[in-house]
Order: sequence, then C-alpha cells, then structure tokens
Amino acid sequence: MGHLLSKNGYRLKKRTRKLHHKKKKKRNCFLQGPCMLCFIVHSNSSGLDDDSDHLEASTNGCPAAASKLAERYATLASPEDCSKFLLSPRELAIWEGQGRSLLSAVPAKLIPPPVLFRSAGVSVTVPIPVPVPGCTSDYTEMVCKRKCSEVQRCTPCKQPRCAFAAPDGGLENGGVGGGGGEAASNSESGHCHLPLCPLPSSSSSSASSSSSSSSSPADGCCGLGLHADLPHSSDSSPCCLHHYDDCQSRSSDAADHLSINHLPSSILLKVLSHLTVKERCLCASLVCKYWRDLCLDFQFWKQIDLSGLQQVNDDLLVKISSRRQNVTEINISDCRGVHDHGVSSLASHCPGLQKYTAYRCKQLGDISLAALATHCPLLVKVHVGNQDKLTDAALKKMGERCSELKDIHLGQCYGISDEGMMALARGCPKLQRLYLQENKMVTDQSVRAVAENCPELQFVGFMGCPVTSQGVIHLTALRNLSVLDLRHISELNNETVMEVVRKCRNLSSLNLCLNWSINDRCVEIIAKEGRSLKELYLVSCKITDHALIAIGQYSSTIETVDAGWCKAITDQGATQIAQSSKSLRYLGLMRCDKVNEETVERLVVQYPHIVFSTVMQDCKRTLERAYQMGWSPNTSNSS
Repeated sequence: MGHLLSKNGYRLKKRTRKLHHKKKKKRNCFLQGPCMLCFIVHSNSSGLDDDSDHLEASTNGCPAAASKLAERYATLASPEDCSKFLLSPRELAIWEGQGRSLLSAVPAKLIPPPVLFRSAGVSVTVPIPVPVPGCTSDYTEMVCKRKCSEVQRCTPCKQPRCAFAAPDGGLENGGVGGGGGEAASNSESGHCHLPLCPLPSSSSSSASSSSSSSSSPADGCCGLGLHADLPHSSDSSPCCLHHYDDCQSRSSDAADHLSINHLPSSILLKVLSHLTVKERCLCASLVCKYWRDLCLDFQFWKQIDLSGLQQVNDDLLVKISSRRQNVTEINISDCRGVHDHGVSSLASHCPGLQKYTAYRCKQLGDISLAALATHCPLLVKVHVGNQDKLTDAALKKMGERCSELKDIHLGQCYGISDEGMMALARGCPKLQRLYLQENKMVTDQSVRAVAENCPELQFVGFMGCPVTSQGVIHLTALRNLSVLDLRHISELNNETVMEVVRKCRNLSSLNLCLNWSINDRCVEIIAKEGRSLKELYLVSCKITDHALIAIGQYSSTIETVDAGWCKAITDQGATQIAQSSKSLRYLGLMRCDKVNEETVERLVVQYPHIVFSTVMQDCKRTLERAYQMGWSPNTSNSS
C-alpha cells in the first residue's frame, strides 16, 4: 500500500489511532457503509468529466492535503456522511494521486476482507452496485477503477459475463488504469487476469434481439444450445464482440454435427423399432436413403405385424419372403387379400417361422396350414380362429410335422372334428395352450385325447363345444392346469367341477359362466378347495347370496368374482362378501337388479380397494376416463 511507503505514513497512522480512541462510539458507520471499502471506487458520471481539470490539479497536491482529508473523515458521525465522503470524486482523486488508501484511517478489525472472485488462479474484479441511504442516483453504480476505468456505463442485468485472456498473455480490453502493470506482472508469473466485459443496456439488448433474429441464428453460446440475446450494439466492448463472433462460428460448426443421422445406427434402430410396420414403410423409409436402409434392417422383419392392412396381398408376402428369410413371427389377421399361395410362398422361404397368426381369414384353407407344417417344423404358435375352410387334414399334417407346437387356437373352425384333434394331440406332446370355441364336431373324445397325450397343458378352453362331464373329468390328470374355460357347457354337473378343483391344485382361473347347473353348494366347495384360485366367473349361474357369503368366508385367495346377471343376488350378499373377504379386489354385479345402487355407492366409499361393477359405476368410470383424456360434453343447441 502507498501509505506504508510514504514518509508520513507512520505519523498519519498514529494520529488516526488517537482520533479513533477519542471517538470510538462514532465508528459504527464503517459497518453500515459500502461493502467494497478495499477498492478505490468512483462513479462514471458526467460530473467527473466536467471536473477533469480540477482532478488533475488535485492529484499533484502535497501530502498535507491527504492528512487534512483523514482528519475530516475521522470527524464524520453518520453513515450518510461517510458514504458521500467515500464516493466523492475529488477526495478519491487526492488519495489515489498520493498512492494512499482510505484504509490507513480505518482500524483493520472493522474492515471485512475484500470481495474478490477467484477461480483457478484467475482474479476478476466485479463491480457491485451498493445502495447507500441518502446517496444520490449518481453513486448507485460503482466500477472498479483499477481494472475497468474506461468501461462505459451500462445497466447490470442477469447475463453471463464473457471474459477471456488475449493470446499475448495480457488483458484483451487493454487493462487500463492501475491494473495494466498487474496484468503484465501476473502474465509473467503464469496467472491470467480476465477482464470484465460490460453488459448491454436495456435499449441495446432490445436492439440486439431484433438484429440477431434477422442476421444470425441464436443457436446458443459455443454450440451448447443456450439461447440468449447476445450484444450487438456499440455499447459492447471489443472483447464481447470478438467472443460473440467466436461463439457464432463455433455454434455453426457444432450445428453441422447435430444431425440425427450422426447418432449410432444402433440408437436409430432402437428409435425406429417403436414404429409400426406401416409407419416405417410409408413414412420413415421415405426420409432419406440412410433411413430406408435402416428400415430394411433384418431385425425389423423378424416379427411382422400386417394385421388389418387391406393393401397386403400375395405379391407382398412373396417379396417379403424372398428378401427376408429370417422371419420368425407374422400376423396377417383380417388381411382379406392374402390367399393360400402367398402363405405357402412365405412358409417355403422362411423355415425358421415360429409364430403364425391369421384370425378371421376365411379365404384361407388347408393348403396354407399344410405348407406351414411342412416347411416350418419349428412352429410353436398357430392361431387360426374363425377359418371355415380348415379341416382335419391340416391338423393331421401339423400332428405329423410340428412336434414343437405349444400354443394353438382353433376357435370357430367348424370343419374340425375329433379325428383331427386326436391326431394333433398325439403328434404335439408339448402342447401347453389349447383353445376351442363353438367347434360343434369336437366331443368328449377330443378332451380325453388331449388330457392323455398333452400332460404339459396349462390353458384349456372348450367354450360352447358339445362336451359333457364325462369328458371334462379327464382334465383332472393335468397337474399343471392353471386356466380352465368351461363356459356354456350344456351337460356339466357340480360334482365334476368340484372334482377338477380338488385335483388341479395349480388352478388360478375358473370360468363357469352360462352354466345354469352351478349352484351355491358347488361355489362353496370351490371356495374351500381352490387353494390357488384367484379368478372365479359365475355370470348367469344359479347362485344366491349364500355363494357370495361362502366365498368371503372360506377363500383367502380369490381376488375377482363376477356374479353378473344372477338375479337372486341382493344387498346382503354384496355387503357381506365385501366385509368378510380380505383378498377381494373386483366384484361384478352387472344387472343384479335386487342390488340397490345406494348400497353400491356406500360400499364404494367404505371399501375403496374393491372395484364394484354395475351399470352406473361403469358409466361413471367411463366418463372419468373420458374427462382425463380431454373430452368435454357438447352443450351447444345444435347437438
């Protein structure tokens, strides 16, 4: 510090200490003054320019003038007087001219450490506006004179400060004032001091936003995607303009490398995998040649879903099979333009096909299914429901060639009989899922053949088939049976159902809908013996409240009970099963007319973990989902 080297420094310091001991109670003003007492600050106002001549004369004054200023400063009592004295240009010029500091007149213990921003060996002095009570508007903005004495006045705003070092090691903006020597010395020692660039004023920022939108893209600083209004006005310093040009050039270079096509092909393939076949073929493949090649990648053509596309015909299947021979799964449900020729061509070119689905393709017959059985020995899933032209010949072919078959769906294939089912059962011992629906020529012989030859069966359905209790009783041999669908079996008695439940310990879902022979006693035995049972469907069965009470009393595993259209169910049964069952999560009471809606409303509030299904409750849930999806009722008169 300058006062330490001055010949009058010790004398001045000793004198100010005496003044401090005399007026100790008046030194509280330093704690309320500006927070940058360690800096020599001034206001970049017009008054400084008007008195420039006087300041030059003051800086050449003698040390006696500085001593008088110290005495005057020691006599100040109020914070307002202290702040005005500290911010007065004339007094500051005298102190700076003599190389002294105001700190020589202030006790060190009352002065906080200087406010410096240091980062990785780089010192940057930040001008902070200090509000002082009673101070005029000319002193609301303070600038560090040592580092930025020539910086133009600007309004501070919350924008990033761009400060960087010049290539020669000095300061980019000149390092004027007393900081020039420091910059030179620090550059030799390896430390780089970064200057503070001025921030644009409100008027300049608005002008810059308009000019930037018309002349250059705002891609963000240095290509980082940070959108901000960068300075373009004359108020900006040369370093800011240079830095902005540098950012602009680098952002334009970075934009060239931000194309989606520069992503790894594995990531693009993962993105395209979320599209349907139609979207990939008609949209994504038309973007560019690269995307077309990606859409033709072999992994997209392993599992092909063409269901519901009426444009699909035999020619398309021939092209797919000739170009992509690694197809493992295909779905052509509801494709009316596909015939036996197309499916046969697909089967001959894709020997690795494992899953084949063709619901409601009434134009297909035995030729297509026989070709699949001949050329695709690895078939594990065949769903061909609602195909009137299928006969036992196709099933015999599958029984001969498809020993790996595990899942088959032959619902509403009215040309299938016991002969084809027995051949299929004997040739497919690994069968796990078998579903038949309204196959009028499938009788108890098929049920017995399946139970004897397919011990791994887990899912069995004979809905509407002319089977009886004599055939169903053979299902007790299936120890892995978990789902049994016996809907609308005309000759099904209670003893057979109870025996199946006792023997099949892994049974988790039992569907007995549309069987008028099922009564309360059968349901009670099911509740007692069904140790793993979770779903029980009793729609249109001859049950009363006692069946629901027995379920709640004896079963600790049943979660779903559907007793819709059971006219004998009342409020008592619905209330007691809800009270006693600890596992119940769904209770179907659709068209149980003796159950009052008020009772259901009370149960909904009392047992919120249970879903009660009635006409009114289902309507409320449907409306609630519609409102959540953004639907609103049309209240206009035109509707």
